[in-house]
Amino acid sequence: MVEVNELHKDYRVGKVLFPALRGVNTVIQDGEFTAIAGPSGSGKTTLLNIIGCLDSPTSGTVYIDGTDTGTLTTREKANLRKNQIGFVFQTFNLIPVLTAFENVEIPLLLLDTKTDENKDRVVGILEEVGLAEYLHRKPNEMSGGQQQRVAIARALVKRPSLVLADEPTANLDSTTAREILELMQELNRKFHTTFVFSTHDQLVMDYAERIIGLRDGMIVDDKRKETPA
Repeated sequence: MVEVNELHKDYRVGKVLFPALRGVNTVIQDGEFTAIAGPSGSGKTTLLNIIGCLDSPTSGTVYIDGTDTGTLTTREKANLRKNQIGFVFQTFNLIPVLTAFENVEIPLLLLDTKTDENKDRVVGILEEVGLAEYLHRKPNEMSGGQQQRVAIARALVKRPSLVLADEPTANLDSTTAREILELMQELNRKFHTTFVFSTHDQLVMDYAERIIGLRDGMIVDDKRKETPA
């Protein structure tokens, strides 16, 4: 699903060059439930953004489903995001004037799918995340956990092969965070969608099947949990 080779990313702040990523190498297989974990400033969000084609590396390569993203034009990267990648953010990023249904429908409108099919898919995924009764509520009429469920539904409605979640539990209390992680885990198993998190939350790491430890822009650890035989 994702292959990262010798990835470097430098940022210039004034006259100072800041290395955010320093030679990252990793492979994430189809269907993984993986956390990129590390303290603030470790480079985990930068890595997630480059995998998601929201940012470009200084050097190195990233392959998504065998495609070298470094060879793609801006439009081709946008099409890759539109068709294959779903995003979940810590701030939810819902459009406040739209209902849950309308927020979730946006990716399908961008894909220009059939309107009658859209309704079934939107209602279906909102049912999957437990919000069948909240179709017509706007974000300010929902709790933080409910808003994050809408964001997850929006990420999954187009049936992406990869979902990138940047600190998805950061604005949630521990009980709600656990419910969200259990929901993501269930959807991962049901649809075989690959989930990759960036996090410093131990709770996310507890749920992840694999933890890639990042510090100072380098991978310092990579552990897979043993699964029952």
